[in-house]
Amino acid sequence: MAAAAIDALSPHSEPGDRSALAALHDAVSGCTRCPLSATRTQVVFGSGSPTADLMFVGEAPGFHEDKQGIPFVGAAGQLLGKLLAGIGLTRDDVFVANVLKCRPPGNRDPLPEEIAACESHLFRQVELIQPRVIATLGNFATKLLSGKPDGITRVHGREQEMVLGGTRVLLYPIFHPAAALYTPRMLDVLKADFERLPELLGREAVPPPTVVALPDRPAESPAEQAAVQLGLF
Repeated sequence: MAAAAIDALSPHSEPGDRSALAALHDAVSGCTRCPLSATRTQVVFGSGSPTADLMFVGEAPGFHEDKQGIPFVGAAGQLLGKLLAGIGLTRDDVFVANVLKCRPPGNRDPLPEEIAACESHLFRQVELIQPRVIATLGNFATKLLSGKPDGITRVHGREQEMVLGGTRVLLYPIFHPAAALYTPRMLDVLKADFERLPELLGREAVPPPTVVALPDRPAESPAEQAAVQLGLF
């Protein structure tokens, strides 16, 4: 591993250190920790501001992301851009990443050993960027980063204080933008959750609120059932 990459993985980098994040990118681009390195087109490290106060975390790259090397570049990514514009932000103002940096073949669910091999890359990104708020997109990222089994339907829009990558953040679960592509009425829910982000970014982290468990909403159509299977709800 190059010296620059070693520096990026050390605990001594300053928050928002562009060179350290760039060196981490170089190190991760050659990662061979799991078998996905043999099937990927390229590593999808993440994109956006190295000093972002707001970070989005999804599950894993898809087909288009694997080809372009940038997260959220398909239809869901376009909607993410529109939702950000609705609160006065752009993709350049935030940082967008996934739990996995390589696409699982056929977009299947990540395997436990793949998560174990890759999650330290995400935590190091958090440590370097030091965002104030991390918005998890969908079931998978929410359950992994919260460490709790509650699905996104129960906890969306409910922030909780966490320490990730040695950084205190507000974890803010949101439905995956693709949920609104499958079920258009979900767009209003997404907009409402996004509208709270400026408030969260403007205040200090606070203890998590008491969460009242709500029953999971059953799928009401084949499209919703498909979205549930994809972990969007």
